[in-house]
Formats: sequence, C-alpha cells, structure tokens
Amino acid sequence: MCSGKGEPARPALTAASTAAMLWYRARRMAGRPPAEGENTLIVTPTYNERYNLPLFARATLEVAPRAHLLIVDDASPDGTGRVADELAAGDERISVLHRAGKLGLGTAYIEGFGVGLDKDFNYFVEMDTDLSHDPNYLPGFFEAFADGADVVIGSRNVPGGGVEGWGLGRHVLSKGGSLYARSILGVKVRDLTSGYKGYTRRALESIDLSSIDSNGYSFQIETTFRALRRGMRVAEVPIVFVDRRAGESKMSRKIFAEAVMMVWKLRLSALRGEI
Repeated sequence: MCSGKGEPARPALTAASTAAMLWYRARRMAGRPPAEGENTLIVTPTYNERYNLPLFARATLEVAPRAHLLIVDDASPDGTGRVADELAAGDERISVLHRAGKLGLGTAYIEGFGVGLDKDFNYFVEMDTDLSHDPNYLPGFFEAFADGADVVIGSRNVPGGGVEGWGLGRHVLSKGGSLYARSILGVKVRDLTSGYKGYTRRALESIDLSSIDSNGYSFQIETTFRALRRGMRVAEVPIVFVDRRAGESKMSRKIFAEAVMMVWKLRLSALRGEI
C-alpha cells in the first residue's frame, strides 16, 4: 500500500500508541521533555523483513531522532540486507551488520551490543522490525533510564500493557511462560519474555555478554535474570504488543523448548553461585 507520492504507507496508530503520543506531548508541555534517543543504539535483528524494515526505520527515528539504528541481518534470502544497505546509504544514523546466515536472535543482539559498546553508546534498545514494537513507547524507556533504571522492559503484563491480535492459545503460552519462569527463578518481573527491552551500558557490562548461553527467546529471560543477580534495577513500562501485520513469526517448538530448559539451567547455576 502506498501514499499518493508512491511512498510506503505509514502503519496506522493503535489506541495504545495514540495514548503514548499524547503522554509524550503532555510531558513536553509540562516543561520536562523526554530524551530523543541521545547516545542510544537501537538494535533490530532481521530475517526476511524487506517490506517492514523501511516503515520500522522511519517510524523509529521519527520518535527518537537522535538515536542510531543498527540492523543485524542474517543473510535474508528476500533481500532485506540490500534494503538495509540502501537505508544506511541515505541516513548516517543507520548502520548494517551482515551475518553469514540465520544464526539466531540471541547472537544477533550480542553482536549488535558489542558494536555499540565499542562505539561508546550508553543506552541500548532491542526492537523487532515487524512493527509489533510501537516506537511511540520509546519516550517511556528514556524516562525510565532517566529515573535510574538499568534494564527497561516493555511489559505486556503490567497495568496498561497488553496484546492485540493473538488467539487464546498464544495468550496462554505467553502468560504461562512468564509465570513458569518467574516461579522457578523467584523473580518479581512480570514479563520475562518481552523482546522490547532496553539496557544501560552498566547493565550489559555487568551481565557479561560472553557468558550468555541462550540464543532464542530464552535470551530475554537470561539477560534479565543475570541483571537482577548483579543488583541491576529493572523497570517495567506498559506496552501493547501488536501481532505482526506482515511476514511470518520466528517462534518455533525448538525455541520454546530451549526456553523451558534454560529456566532450570539458570536456577541451578544461581544455586551453585555461578551467576
């Protein structure tokens, strides 16, 4: 779908994203403007996201115009990497990390964070390219950082948070997974599997990225648990997750099984004092 000038149409605002924008404007009128992404690296892994990527990049950098966006592409066969290069050529805030193949979500973030740590960024945000993570929530992340949070989780399971577009089975799987992990690990964070997440440099350095064992969605559980074990302050800000409008979900039985087993591995490692 295109605008009258032949450009891709902007994704429609949900009621939740409209509320987030009204909050942003209220903060600005109150004389306390949120940050616009200064010293922040936003990392987005891609695999077959050529149609979503331009929309995502534009929407994200409109909300956070002083942030930088790192696209980590796993040799997408649909040409996403080429689209990423074209975006980077036209905007100095965008860079691309090309990888040899589909190597997994966790390693994509670890490599992306490594690039940012080498370049002296102080704040890091994970976002999905498929438009399920609304950029209009970013000011809430920046506010939480300003208030002293080391890790900020875009939470679907706190008041004001939620999900749009899921069936009953996916809801049960997500909420049950978070409850399962919380119970075994003994933590109070309500959304341990959210992929809309931010870290300070201090948090990433304390986690020790080289020690991370997870590569699928359990990566989110492991990084939060390690941060808590290091005494980091974790804050949850409400988001409404909107199921992808285009493309295919990357969730699989293998990824789910890894998460189930990783929770017990983390618990045992904590009992042995290894993390």
